Amino acid sequence: MPGILNFVTLAPSRLNLSSTYCSARGFCTSLKRFQRAAPAVSNASKAASEIQGIPYSKLTIGVPKETWSNERRVALTPAVAAALIKKGYTVNVEDSAGLGAKFRNEDYASVGANVVDRNKAYGSDIILKVRPPQDSELSSLREGSTLISFLYPAQNKSLVEQLAKKQINAFAMDCIPRISRAQVFDALSSMANVAGYRAVVEASNHFPRFFAGQITAAGKVPPAKVLVIGGGVAGLAAIGQAKNMGAIVRGFDTRSAVKEQVESLGAEFLEVNIKEEGATSGGYSKEMSKEFIEAEMALFAKQAKEVDIIITTALIPGRPAPKLILREHVESMKPGSVIVDLAAETGGNVETTRPGEVYTYKDVVHIGLTDLASRLPTQSSTLYANNISKFLLSMGHKDNFEIDLEDEVVRGSIVLQDGQLMWPPPAKAAPPPPPVSAAKVEAAKAIEPDYFMNNLKDAAKYSAGLGSLVALGAASPNAAFSTMTTTLALSGIVGYHTVWGVTPALHSPLMSVTNAISGITAVGGLLLMNGGYYPTNSVEALAASAAFISSINIFGGFIVTKRMLDMFKRPNDPPEYNYLYTLPAAAFLGAYGYGVAAGASEIHQMASLASSLCCVGALAGLSSQSTSRLGNNLGMIGVSGGIASTLGYMAPNHEVLAQMVACMAIGGAAGTAIAKKIDITDLPQLVAAFHSLVGLAAVLTCGATFLHDFPTLATDPAANVIKTALFLGTFIGGVTFSGSLVAYGKLQGLLSSSPLLLPGRHALNLSLLAANAAAMGYFFYDPSLTAGLAMLGATGVLSSTMGVTLTAAIGGADMPVVITVLNSYSGWALCAEGFMLNNNLMTIVGALIGSSGAILSHIMCKAMNRSLPSVILGGYGTSSTGSGKPMEITGTHTEVFVDNVAEMISNAKNIVITPGYGLCVAKAQYPLAEMVSLLKSKGKKVRFGIHPVAGRMPGQLNVLLAEAGVSYDDVLEMEEINDDFKETDLVLVIGANDTVNSAAEDDPNSIIAGMPVLRVWNAEQVVVMKRSLGVGYAAVDNPIFYKPNTSMLLGDAKKTCDALLNKVKEMYAN
Repeated sequence: MPGILNFVTLAPSRLNLSSTYCSARGFCTSLKRFQRAAPAVSNASKAASEIQGIPYSKLTIGVPKETWSNERRVALTPAVAAALIKKGYTVNVEDSAGLGAKFRNEDYASVGANVVDRNKAYGSDIILKVRPPQDSELSSLREGSTLISFLYPAQNKSLVEQLAKKQINAFAMDCIPRISRAQVFDALSSMANVAGYRAVVEASNHFPRFFAGQITAAGKVPPAKVLVIGGGVAGLAAIGQAKNMGAIVRGFDTRSAVKEQVESLGAEFLEVNIKEEGATSGGYSKEMSKEFIEAEMALFAKQAKEVDIIITTALIPGRPAPKLILREHVESMKPGSVIVDLAAETGGNVETTRPGEVYTYKDVVHIGLTDLASRLPTQSSTLYANNISKFLLSMGHKDNFEIDLEDEVVRGSIVLQDGQLMWPPPAKAAPPPPPVSAAKVEAAKAIEPDYFMNNLKDAAKYSAGLGSLVALGAASPNAAFSTMTTTLALSGIVGYHTVWGVTPALHSPLMSVTNAISGITAVGGLLLMNGGYYPTNSVEALAASAAFISSINIFGGFIVTKRMLDMFKRPNDPPEYNYLYTLPAAAFLGAYGYGVAAGASEIHQMASLASSLCCVGALAGLSSQSTSRLGNNLGMIGVSGGIASTLGYMAPNHEVLAQMVACMAIGGAAGTAIAKKIDITDLPQLVAAFHSLVGLAAVLTCGATFLHDFPTLATDPAANVIKTALFLGTFIGGVTFSGSLVAYGKLQGLLSSSPLLLPGRHALNLSLLAANAAAMGYFFYDPSLTAGLAMLGATGVLSSTMGVTLTAAIGGADMPVVITVLNSYSGWALCAEGFMLNNNLMTIVGALIGSSGAILSHIMCKAMNRSLPSVILGGYGTSSTGSGKPMEITGTHTEVFVDNVAEMISNAKNIVITPGYGLCVAKAQYPLAEMVSLLKSKGKKVRFGIHPVAGRMPGQLNVLLAEAGVSYDDVLEMEEINDDFKETDLVLVIGANDTVNSAAEDDPNSIIAGMPVLRVWNAEQVVVMKRSLGVGYAAVDNPIFYKPNTSMLLGDAKKTCDALLNKVKEMYAN
């Protein structure tokens, strides 16, 4: 019995076999290199000289037939050979080299490889093999060539010495360092995965009973009990396969980190009573204490009596395998039991194992086969070919082969360089610390905040705010203005705290419900309507138009909100009886009607207050999914009550009432038709269109009010307040109207989504603003009706032009901010109407909407690390962008196909999907949701990670996924998911670019530096699904496309997701 039991697995203990399963068909990459941009070099010859190494086109690759007994694997498959030929290599394959793996000579010839004799294959520049060369093969090796193969230099010192005499470069695939970047080269993990699977198949072949339990008419058949010792790749593969075959599986490892992986596969993790950690910093097991070893042996002795099958996988690099199952353990096992010793080639973990043999000892079958991977030759060869070819292409760059010892993968795996022994690899000298400049030292000293100045600034802000209120009090023309200002201030505070409580997933319904309640602009139109069954003058016509337009918003907004909120319902949610909320609505309106009939003079104000509170409740209800539909119901009650209280206050005659009802009924019918017909994917443009209606209604109401109130303005003490509100309402409404129309055009595709950067556009916008200010000055200077109408008309035109120039300069990706800003504008326009008409309801609702839009704009800008002015003025670049040259990104990408990605998905346990705007455009959420449902039914953990600005309006992707049936429990915000990527096996990036760009964190000179992004590159493997390698809106390359753990699946998102769904279904059906 050994004094030391080190459990050393064949690969990293994490279960992520998918990194080695990228099919050769999808392989076409070289190592990605990321480097800082060097200073520009004008001399072209100097630039050319920087490319070192030998061009692929001048090198030949030889693939000899393996000569080890029973070895059927081959180092290259035809598909991978085709990829290397495409890169420029000439590939020579020995005659019949692939026959054992079911690859024919003609398969190689069809992709451009040369089928040659043994001598020509060995005469190539680079030799790719599976097994170490035997003595009979050494003479065929050409001096000065390069050999890449399994070599095991610690065990095969004499072989290394003989290879050194040939002055060759030798790389050992078994010495690839265990680092993240090298996972795609890890052939040991690939072969261990196959061996673990095959071990269970061999055990079942010799086991005399079923693996799975059954209940039959002849009696109950118990399931087999399997013990797997070692939780590396081979052990986990064995556990997974045994569990799939229906056995009761137990696993053991000295490392506590393996427990979760074993249990995730449905197996029981065995532990000893002594708590001692067995993992080293490199992931291997370390030497355990004597007490632990004794407890371990007692555990194995007990298990040997209970289980039917034992599979051992423990190996120690460079040393004989540790003995874990002793002779007495074997003798205590039940007759017919089976032992599979995966460490047989290095002596075995079982004392009674005979390497290379299958025999029976004490009625226990011993399987000591040393060629388990070779018994699945096609699969093993496919995986190994991927590993070795990717490793080969990682050496050098720009299609040149070069041995660079600065590369830690090359340095760790090289055994010989020009015949010189390089193994074990020397440690790389740590670079000297960079000198710290005096400026940096001073900057570090200056980091400590100036608390006095910070407090002084705060004190100045409060002083300015309080002083402004006192100044307004001094200038207030009457008590009504002071009361309205108080209402505005308190409503703004309520709106601020209410909107911050809205969950991010419901930001789209928030935008929609604020659209609906902004239809309270109808109140302004109703107050000015008169005449008879139809308007009789321009004031009445403008007012009727405002009421009609506002009713489109009311009905359309609430119906769209209801549609969205219904999508978030889960099948197991408790039933909701929303029709019961007609009771409080009926009670409110009925009681109000009774009070009006009874002559209660103050009931109008109380009804208006009740309506305002209901509108507050509409926003507050969106703080959670469970109360969101209640919020929408309260919003409908609030707007209905506001309109009812207005009608009750006005007490119009039957003719005017009929006109009002007709205007709102026609508008409501139009809004209902639009809301029911619109696709949820078109929601952003619908919101933009509704915003334009709010702006137009504000402009019409302001014009009508000026005409209506002009005769009394000369004597009204509050005339200046009214005229200010009139002018500001027209100005804000004009900007909102035209800006929303441009946003609609960009989102609908009627206008180019690219920013329209007119020459001197900032000067133009400043000129327009100055012209508006001049118009306002003349509006107050000249009290005549003609001048007033001319100035209001002028500001309407000027502000509308300004809305066009501002919005046209903003690109499509900034639409989330544009829509929220326009939403805020519409609220402040409504506030202006409230002051103009002295209407509390309009002021309160306007403050709610204005606060909502402002807060959402802040959230969107923060998500892009940009200021609001930089977005509105059509600029790009974050507040953290440096002044130097951005990082240069070089290399080529790894392109895969649907079959490859489906296989990756099948091997991953923890999957995260990060969708972007490309998903919205392609409408790919439906097949994606169906695939997620299928994967979850198979026990996989699948979640979504959403960036705040991934769509074209806040929360758009949450709504699209909900529409497709994805539960909101599985949809996480960026802050919730970012820390989980390190534990994620596979990330699918669908139609996203800037929101997953690592340059935001890695390159201080990038124009997106400092922008919060989804850190998808921290996952074990990433698949980016998009149309092309093109840049995103920020026009900056994405380094993750060229990272070693990233693969690109190019094509239309909808077609790709459909194909992926079909392939996953096919895999699970088989």
